[in-house]
Amino acid sequence: MSKNSQPIDRQTLLIEANRLIREHEDTLAGIEATGVEQRNGVLVFSGEYFLDEQGLPTPKSTAVFNMFKYLAHELSEKYHLVD
Repeated sequence: MSKNSQPIDRQTLLIEANRLIREHEDTLAGIEATGVEQRNGVLVFSGEYFLDEQGLPTPKSTAVFNMFKYLAHELSEKYHLVD
């Protein structure tokens, strides 16, 4: 957690994260952050990963992973969870 990060509750953070997803140039329809945890100062986002019938990743899974990684980089320096 950065010394300059602001406290934020989980619901407000998810609203901000999903706004960033919608505004990102590489977003795909259906990507949505539905959960977030803080681990060792890093915000870890979760949501649907779009697996195939055998439970294996699809090309959309990679896009979701990359988007959640982007959110972690963008938001972990700015915020820390308070709930």
